[in-house]
Amino acid sequence: MGASDDLGQAGSVREWLRGLEVFAGPLADFDPAGAPAEPVELFLGWLTEAVEAGVPDAHAMTLSTVGEDGGPDARVLILKNVDADGWQFAVHAGSPKGRQLADLPRAALTFYWPPQGRQVRVRGTVEPASPEQSAADLLARAPSARAEALLGRQSSHLESAGERDRAFRAALARIESDPALISTEWTLYTLVPIAIEFWQADKDRVHTRLRYERPDRHSPWERHMLWP
Repeated sequence: MGASDDLGQAGSVREWLRGLEVFAGPLADFDPAGAPAEPVELFLGWLTEAVEAGVPDAHAMTLSTVGEDGGPDARVLILKNVDADGWQFAVHAGSPKGRQLADLPRAALTFYWPPQGRQVRVRGTVEPASPEQSAADLLARAPSARAEALLGRQSSHLESAGERDRAFRAALARIESDPALISTEWTLYTLVPIAIEFWQADKDRVHTRLRYERPDRHSPWERHMLWP
């Protein structure tokens, strides 16, 4: 019997999951007393350390939104930029996440770097960039990524892989014949944070948590330690 057969037995999945090692380490250090006044500085420091440690896709993040039914929705995207204004990412306006952000412009981002045992959670409102800025972001992407954006069918039901491939080839041909061609629905967003939590794991589960909070973008940040 293979591992999948063993996991099919009652209770074995729970036991298997409980037996998996977490926080294998060595974990990173974090002293909140030395944290900077601005959270962007701390975030970029943690991101840089993750990249230098060889964490795959260290700039990947989970974008959480509110669905049309009022329930949560989440998916992994790539961070475009981060500065004093906020965290940037891009979506197709016709996609589920694009429609959700248009209906309710609030979201959360989650970064997780397992080797360091670090997590960063960002919450706030989202603001679309200008059409010119969104177009520039799309034009900076690879032709294949731009072709996918031109399809405009993200998350729609697909009848066959052949249908998808034919549509993709046609979109790629359009870009090759017109290098400046873009999808006008491609939208660059900035998440303007009101809360940012930095979470450092501890092997004994006495995790260190520091949250930056502010009521709005014009107010100074306050820092608070949180219970594990």
